[in-house]
Amino acid sequence: MSTTLLNFYEAIERASADMLEAARSGHWDEVVKLEGACAVLISQLKHAAKEKSLQAEESKVKSRIMQRILLNDAEIRHLAEPWLEDLDHLLTGKSKTLH
Repeated sequence: MSTTLLNFYEAIERASADMLEAARSGHWDEVVKLEGACAVLISQLKHAAKEKSLQAEESKVKSRIMQRILLNDAEIRHLAEPWLEDLDHLLTGKSKTLH
């Protein structure tokens, strides 16, 4: 059984859930930090996946995990939109209010 691979997927899911919680709280620095941790985990997963593969039942578990990660990601992006707009306005020097 390739529990090691599933462990990577589960760790990525936990990190994405932590990112979502940080985004909900407006802690964007923490979101960025956790995004970096996810990138490391994904890199490790890619390396491990070259040597091992998932069985059919494990692939089903992986699919459920991936669906939850994608839902977390979608909500994080939704929460980030206003923050990213504010950042864009700051960088371009545009005021958010109309005069």
